[in-house]
Amino acid sequence: MTYVAEHGVPGVRLTPRPRRPARRAPVPPRCRDSRWPQVAAALAALRADKRCSVRIVDADCGAGTLLLCAVRFARALGFTAIEARGVTAAPALIGRARAAAATLHDPAVGITFEQGVPGTVQDEVDFPADIVLWHGCQRCDDRAARRATERALASAGRALIADQPRPRA
Repeated sequence: MTYVAEHGVPGVRLTPRPRRPARRAPVPPRCRDSRWPQVAAALAALRADKRCSVRIVDADCGAGTLLLCAVRFARALGFTAIEARGVTAAPALIGRARAAAATLHDPAVGITFEQGVPGTVQDEVDFPADIVLWHGCQRCDDRAARRATERALASAGRALIADQPRPRA
């Protein structure tokens, strides 16, 4: 094998390879949901515990915006296996969520969106998710019903992240 510099080829310069820039901390995606800081902190805590996989369930996902933000941030943190499940009652929102998820091409990510009653994720009790997202029972006047729903969702995952109830005027 010959080395170009030995032959003195005119016009050929040998330059050193450019160095790769140092890896920066992942920048969280922009998410305007009030639960986002808690979601980002929970994902960062799981990754700090050297976890490589994560399961996230959104019990009232709507169009899936928060769930997709969480999936993208989890991937940016270095999770190598991400399973996400969104459940909502509106079929039109399920279609929008599936269309948004179709733009995410990553073999490490599995996302499913299903039509169902928000707050009833009984399938998750056998194999609990790491994070369960829920809007909370904003329109519930019955505190006992709210607590029962929270208990059911809490048993479906290790961490339940819900909207805080708004004070009534």
